[in-house]
Amino acid sequence: MNVLVINCGSSSLKYQLINSDTEAVLAKGLCERIGIDGRLVYQLAGHDKEITEAPMPTHKEGIQMVLDALVNPKTGAVKSLSEIDAVGHRVVHGGEKFAQSVVLNEEVLAKVEECNELAPLHNPANLIGIRVCQELMPGVPMVGVFDTAFHQTMPQKAYLYGLPYEYYEKYKVRRYGFHGTSHSFVSKRLAEFLNLDYNNSRLIVAHLGNGASISAVLDGKCVDTSMGLTPLEGLVMGTRSGDIDPAIMEFIAKKENLDIDGIMDVLNKKSGVEGLSGVSSDFRDLEAAYHEGNPRAIAACEVFAYRVAKYIGAYVAAMNGVDAIAFTAGIGENTSFIREKILAYFGYLGITMDKEANMVRGEDKIISTPDSKVTVCIIPTNEELAIARETVALVG
Repeated sequence: MNVLVINCGSSSLKYQLINSDTEAVLAKGLCERIGIDGRLVYQLAGHDKEITEAPMPTHKEGIQMVLDALVNPKTGAVKSLSEIDAVGHRVVHGGEKFAQSVVLNEEVLAKVEECNELAPLHNPANLIGIRVCQELMPGVPMVGVFDTAFHQTMPQKAYLYGLPYEYYEKYKVRRYGFHGTSHSFVSKRLAEFLNLDYNNSRLIVAHLGNGASISAVLDGKCVDTSMGLTPLEGLVMGTRSGDIDPAIMEFIAKKENLDIDGIMDVLNKKSGVEGLSGVSSDFRDLEAAYHEGNPRAIAACEVFAYRVAKYIGAYVAAMNGVDAIAFTAGIGENTSFIREKILAYFGYLGITMDKEANMVRGEDKIISTPDSKVTVCIIPTNEELAIARETVALVG
């Protein structure tokens, strides 16, 4: 069957049309600058990208343009919309309501809407995309795949904060974690690649991109992850601070005369490796500055690698050992010098890195030496394929 995967943001959306039988991507692209001026990028498999500038006042016009491109007589991937059998939607936050993917109906959508306050930037946009697809593709089954679902197996000791319990009872303030679709996909692929029993293994996945998180997967279930109520907790990221002393917020607010919105803007958009380095949130720029001897870029890279190593070490303790570690996402798959820095902390685990293997980018690869006591791999993530698989499992 053909599955259209939609990942809707506030002013953009990414899409892929995937044949679930072969798992081939038939076409992919994105809509940008929705509500501003509008740009559609469309790429049929095996062909160059086509870019169309056109007004997109809302997501409806954007999705309509995507559907028109998919059935275009010359460059379309299918002859008619009847060949699209299902749509899989990325939904960022499912709260405690969704521990797995689900077929979307009015009852489910009402529950998704109740999670909006937990992800006010993302969930409303995800819902808009779902509603538009329902309108433009009546009768086609829709599935919601939640970023938070994979982490719903975390035990209470891992997800509760040291706050008054009434905040959890009244407002569901707890750790949820994100990138769950990626962590689920990569942990399963890691076990498959290494011929391990997924349900009898201790795996750590380091999803390192502009947003970054780490998960501990014990016997096929997530038992801890680094992001929290929001994606701000955990690692130092591209522009996000990660873990900080909460009292810093009051201290800086008074010094800089900032309100809570101003402080959150600093923590989410002006911090991380960009704030530390003053160079960029992009590790390609940081790597160049690092090798040029820029002291702040060097510090930013060292801080990033150290924080990743600390979390991996914590999750080794949480699972009382580890069988394999996977690096994934933009930095994890492509930035060899960062992987090397992180792995330098794990001599105590008997990990030795294969320097030549570590130079590989973006492919399944073992980068530890054969005599290492823990196997370390690069495993490219594929969230769109994961969403397509979840969709087929429910409606195929």
